[in-house]
Amino acid sequence: MNQAEVTKLMSQLRVAIPLRPRKLSSPKGPEGRLLKLRKTVTALLKHERIEMNYDRAHEARGYAERLISDAIRHGDCHKATMDVATYWVLEKQLVHKLFKVLVPRFANCQVSYTRMYKAPREYPGPKTEHKRAILELRGNPYPSVKPDLSANRGLIHNVLFDEAKKQYRHEKYAEIAAKLTADSKTLVESKESVVNGSQTGEADSVDSKEVDKKA
Repeated sequence: MNQAEVTKLMSQLRVAIPLRPRKLSSPKGPEGRLLKLRKTVTALLKHERIEMNYDRAHEARGYAERLISDAIRHGDCHKATMDVATYWVLEKQLVHKLFKVLVPRFANCQVSYTRMYKAPREYPGPKTEHKRAILELRGNPYPSVKPDLSANRGLIHNVLFDEAKKQYRHEKYAEIAAKLTADSKTLVESKESVVNGSQTGEADSVDSKEVDKKA
């Protein structure tokens, strides 16, 4: 088995996966837990943006990432990948969307295929209230969850702040340069004084030796 085939066996997920699976409460036990996750993955592929409890969204994100990753690496002609896709996607028409729509979209993607945001609570409540999250596929047709603040750079107060920052940096750099220049001058003067002192000491010692010889 060459190196290219070995890399296909390794996981290439670009999201953090917890070491232990999250405990999702379900009266039906482990089967009910898996059914919840399958419904979540199916809804994500169908709507491309969903909102739910944070734990459930975070747990389902890893399965969705792995499903899309395997579909990109192996394609729809790989039996094991098709079996996994058939298991996780409850609506069978979405299997076609997975291989024909999402795989071309994410074929050259260098980051994660999904994005996850913390959603605000609908009303103030206790700290024990379940956190909400928004899980979405990249390239979805909906408006961005985060506002685009790039146009705010042209506002007058932001322009003034930028100019004030530049002026502050120039002043600080000038202070640092002046300090470095003063330190270098002090160092040179100290070296010159040491050298002059040593030369004076040597001259005194030579004079004393000559006086001793004459005596």
